[in-house]
Amino acid sequence: MAWLTRVLAAAAMGALVATAATAQSAKAVLGATPWEPVENEPAARLIVDPPLAEPLSRGAAVIQYRTENFRILPVLGTAAVDVTPRAGHLHVTVDDLPWHWADAGDSHTIIVVGLPPGPHKILIELADPLHRVITGQAVTFIVPAAAPHAH
Repeated sequence: MAWLTRVLAAAAMGALVATAATAQSAKAVLGATPWEPVENEPAARLIVDPPLAEPLSRGAAVIQYRTENFRILPVLGTAAVDVTPRAGHLHVTVDDLPWHWADAGDSHTIIVVGLPPGPHKILIELADPLHRVITGQAVTFIVPAAAPHAH
């Protein structure tokens, strides 16, 4: 019985050492802490998914996105341009209309409702605290004819 206890203890210790050896640091997984300035930041990236199919049937575009090397924060003005890691907000334009809105909520989802049936385009752009566009991505889709047009 003592032999079994020693074998189980050795196995547990081996598992603990193996886990510690393969664990990645927080910085390796999460990136730099916002308390540490980042020099030579990599380019900001925007990754946008197609809209969810089911809400389109109701005239709603639900579009998930994520960013890399860019934080969505409600910061504006000249002083915020030099914040590291880089921060800013989104500009969202629907169907090439001459106006857009800014989103600084970082919900990772854009929702546009009341779209009439037919083809649509939503442009999502990363903008710095002075509203200068850094990068963007357009998503095109079709709202099916059966979708009700909500006002």
